[in-house]
Amino acid sequence: MSQHPSLKSISKIREKRNVLKRYERIDLLRERGKWDEKDRATGLPKVKTQT
Repeated sequence: MSQHPSLKSISKIREKRNVLKRYERIDLLRERGKWDEKDRATGLPKVKTQT
C-alpha cells in the first residue's frame, strides 16, 4: 500500500510558505526598520514573504 502524498516527511517538504509565524514577521519588520521594541506583537502589519 502506498503512502498518501500529504504524509511526506518534513525534510522533503521544501515548498514556499504563504503564511509566516509571528516571530518571522517581527524579524522581517526588524530587518526593514519598521519594528520598534515598544510595539506590540498583536495586530502586526501584513508582510510579504521573501522571494
